[in-house]
Amino acid sequence: MSAQPTRVLIAEDEALIRLDLKEMLEEEGYVVVGEVGDGQAAVDSARELRPDLVVLDVQMPVLDGLSAAEQIAAARIAPVIVLTAFSQRELVERARDAGAMAYLVKPFSKADLVPAIEVAVGRFAEMAALDAEVGDLKERLEARKVVEQAKGKLMADRGITEAEAFRWIQRTAMNERTSMKALAQRVLTGEAGPEAASS
Repeated sequence: MSAQPTRVLIAEDEALIRLDLKEMLEEEGYVVVGEVGDGQAAVDSARELRPDLVVLDVQMPVLDGLSAAEQIAAARIAPVIVLTAFSQRELVERARDAGAMAYLVKPFSKADLVPAIEVAVGRFAEMAALDAEVGDLKERLEARKVVEQAKGKLMADRGITEAEAFRWIQRTAMNERTSMKALAQRVLTGEAGPEAASS
């Protein structure tokens, strides 16, 4: 974990679950900067507190969790993890479309929570890095798609994690003074890869 602890906003309308979640997070070294019980309060608090992560329940009063996730993701405030008592595929797809970076089905344990947080924070950082590099939205989506494919190829070819694959693409693109998209395209055609650099 980085030197600065990850700051988390919890949005859950059931007080008991909120308390459990806060305890789990704090035991793992995360800092809970806010706790709210409805979706609108989650959006307002996220805007005000600028947390590093937002954990949202799907079913909340005033504004449901997916609508709140959509607003927080659209404003690029923080990565969002969605909590729900249901694991229906349609809900998972709605959460993803709303911009959620990870998804947890209740009841969950600390063993489920921490990896979901790592994935969400990692993916959000990747998107932010790509967005900073590419201005135009259409171009940005295209760049994301190519980088995702290249990450998949590197993970399969080299047996490395998603985070390692992204770091390699990011670092190599910087070293070669090229864009991540251009490098990713070379990875896909087999013209670039860690074996060329690390062997």
